[in-house]
Amino acid sequence: MDSVEVFHQLPLTIDPSTKALASTDPSLAAEIEEVNKLHRALLSLDTPNQVPPPPAPVNPKRSVQIGKMRETGNASYKKGAYADAIKMYDLAIRMASERPTWEAAGLVREELGALYNNRAQANMGLQAWADGAVDAETSVEMKRLGNVKAWWRRGQCLKEMGRLEEAVDWVDTGLEWERAGPEKNGLGELEALARELRKALGRD
Repeated sequence: MDSVEVFHQLPLTIDPSTKALASTDPSLAAEIEEVNKLHRALLSLDTPNQVPPPPAPVNPKRSVQIGKMRETGNASYKKGAYADAIKMYDLAIRMASERPTWEAAGLVREELGALYNNRAQANMGLQAWADGAVDAETSVEMKRLGNVKAWWRRGQCLKEMGRLEEAVDWVDTGLEWERAGPEKNGLGELEALARELRKALGRD
């Protein structure tokens, strides 16, 4: 029998008052939470019949709050309060990540790309090189082109951790992307890091 024709009954229950799903199978916990999260988001809508709006309009209040938290984080960074900056970026990242699924995906990627980039810089201020490297890489995954700072920050973090070969490969990839793009801001800094890494490896 074709496996696609096999029906598997899942142990699901629904709360009669909240309509939230539940299950005795712990392996379904993540999926059930996503369904319940979407259900709560739909209930919070103030549109007619609680129908999701088209993807273009976004909740302006959420955008303003994310912007304010990012600005507060930037201000803390400039004062050298890197831990405080990271806390604000954490909150902003969480809020951006929790945008309803019907809102424009491009907006979410743009917001998260910038926020992870900022948090990478703050982690570098604390010399938390591993955390900075992960954040910078996440920023690049959100926005590969026109994101020189994130390419540079991960390369710098890898260098500080002594992972020079990996750093060279990363920076070279970043240069390929950024040289193909229309914006050249910050490219010189990335090129300088590439030369520094090659010199350290005896490749100059």
